[in-house]
Amino acid sequence: MNGLSQNITRMHFEPFLPENWLIALGLIAAFLFFVSLWKNRNAVILRFITLGLFMLALLNPVLLQKEREPTKDVAVVVVDQSSSQTMGERTTRTQEALAHLKEDLSARDDLELRIIEAPQDGTLSDETNLFDALERSLADVPLQRRAGVIFITDGQIHDVPDNPATWEQYGPVHALLSGDKNEKDRRLEIIEAPSYGIVGDRVSVTYKITDTDNINGGMAQVTLQSFDGSPDVFFVPVGEEQILDLDLEHAGENIFELSVEAVPGEITRTNNRAALKINGVRDRLKVLLVSGKPHAGGRTWRDLLKSDPGVDLVHFTILREPDKLDATPQNELALIAFPFRELFEIKLYDFDLIIFDRYRLNRILPQYYFNNIATYVKQGGALLEASGPAFASEDSIYYTDLGTILPAKPDGGVVSAVFKPHISKLGLHHPVTENIDLFGGSVDKPGWGAWLRQVSLDPGQGETLMTGIDDKPLLVLDRVQDGRVAQIASDHIWLWSRGYQGGGPHAELLRRVVHWLMKEPELDEKALDIQVQGQDIRVRSRDAQAETLPLTMIRPDGESEDITLMRDDTGFLQTHIKADQLGIYAFSDGADNRRFAIIGAQNPPELRDVLASDEKLEPLIDASHGGVLWLADTPHPTIRQLSNTTHYAGRNWIGLRDNNDFTVKSVKSKPLLPPWAWFSLLGLALLITWWREGRAH
Repeated sequence: MNGLSQNITRMHFEPFLPENWLIALGLIAAFLFFVSLWKNRNAVILRFITLGLFMLALLNPVLLQKEREPTKDVAVVVVDQSSSQTMGERTTRTQEALAHLKEDLSARDDLELRIIEAPQDGTLSDETNLFDALERSLADVPLQRRAGVIFITDGQIHDVPDNPATWEQYGPVHALLSGDKNEKDRRLEIIEAPSYGIVGDRVSVTYKITDTDNINGGMAQVTLQSFDGSPDVFFVPVGEEQILDLDLEHAGENIFELSVEAVPGEITRTNNRAALKINGVRDRLKVLLVSGKPHAGGRTWRDLLKSDPGVDLVHFTILREPDKLDATPQNELALIAFPFRELFEIKLYDFDLIIFDRYRLNRILPQYYFNNIATYVKQGGALLEASGPAFASEDSIYYTDLGTILPAKPDGGVVSAVFKPHISKLGLHHPVTENIDLFGGSVDKPGWGAWLRQVSLDPGQGETLMTGIDDKPLLVLDRVQDGRVAQIASDHIWLWSRGYQGGGPHAELLRRVVHWLMKEPELDEKALDIQVQGQDIRVRSRDAQAETLPLTMIRPDGESEDITLMRDDTGFLQTHIKADQLGIYAFSDGADNRRFAIIGAQNPPELRDVLASDEKLEPLIDASHGGVLWLADTPHPTIRQLSNTTHYAGRNWIGLRDNNDFTVKSVKSKPLLPPWAWFSLLGLALLITWWREGRAH
């Protein structure tokens, strides 16, 4: 197209009279003309010319001169920046092709180049949506200026319009595919997985391993990894649905990672892994509550546990030895014997939690039963000891085998004084006491009510979360091999439940302690806390024993990286990571502590099919008479501008439509003849006609 301005002159009419009047005058003139022919046939041609000049003068012919300027056609290059474009050589080929198109098309004076990069700013998306950005870019471009669209992509676009009536609006559409024609990929697909299950039961997950046709693998190695267990490796046939049974070991979020071994040369390992998050729901929590001498706080424990419909409570109060003889009336004695052997030997491991509330040794339970309880805890059980005055005496259960698992030792003192429990420095960041309701007060001066008695303990091990008189331990938690133990060094928490001096958060505190003993992940102070917001991953640990925590991070593509959590002003060990890939990020501290962060949805469309292909764009390309080129074969395609054709692509070239559109810069008009010339012509025509008719007579 010539970029210079063009002057075009045309004639049009600006009548002196309205159209209806001109038609009426024309009909009258024609009638008079034919009447004159009937009476006199001389000078017919001159009469016709005179009549024509008269009508032409009334039409007022005007010369219209337009100055036109050619407009630039708009060509759009859409650059696919989705996650799948980072695989293999796609990024390099995309950048080389884009540089070539910029150099070629920007140098053309008659073409405006627009480049769209989507998604923008490195945003990760579950789908590749390019046409929304294309529509926005072309919104101000009329159809007659659209030269065409060139996609630099792997072809996996998920918002291709499915209405053929709209396909011609883009001009010729071309695809420059950045992948290879014979790519390999192995994919793990989760077909069905439950969102929750009952703790202690098994849930079933259905999955399938899919290979591309160019992979000759009949069996695939699959690894199952739980966040706190050892990996389980097994082999499954490729292309067949498989059912995997998973054990839910605790309430709350149970996380598993399922991965399949990569094959040599596959385009990506990102879709070889899948994270499973299954919420564990306890069917019934079985609790054994063993009380000593009845006291005002005993009802607090019983009411708290019985109010939860998910708790099966077995409660015994042991007051006297079976062989003791006294004057107690027969109708006040127990009707059944205490089932020692059944509770502490046969069915001991059926309980999820054992609570000793103000219990004192009364020579009823044989010593080896306490040994059984200690073994039960070490093998994964849970024990809560609420101390009364007897814990500081010679009848303390600390002097049984339970002393080997209890974290704090009595020093013999029992202090009866008014005091308010305080959160320790460690407790401020422990999930059991973190952000506990202070009843309108502060950490230094909590607003809850006071307690009146505390058993003096020497902290030997464990973590002290609350303190009382003289900063003595009040709430101590400890891990004992595979189990957990909690100690409360007072029997006056019931004062909070009765509203003494305003009461306190007894129910919430005891609930958190029990859930910590049950190994709920959200209350595990040593578990890594992973939070995902968009592409931002926050990795946090409450570990109070170290100032730094080295971790290994495994990216979705299988690459590993060492990161370090540093303690900050909040008291946590943490770091922030900007995710640059969709899929699963795994974090491990080298032991059994392993957590996952999922960026995007599980099994997102972006990772479901990553092979480069023109299948999704093919209908649009065919309808717009465009073409497909593989950048691996044609890294620098030739660009042609064509008009009046329906073929815009060839073996190593693609074409853009030359619309030859223009804009009008100025318009000038002037009469074909001035009025005096029209009067002169009409007068001359009438004179010649009169003279010719006069000679005929």
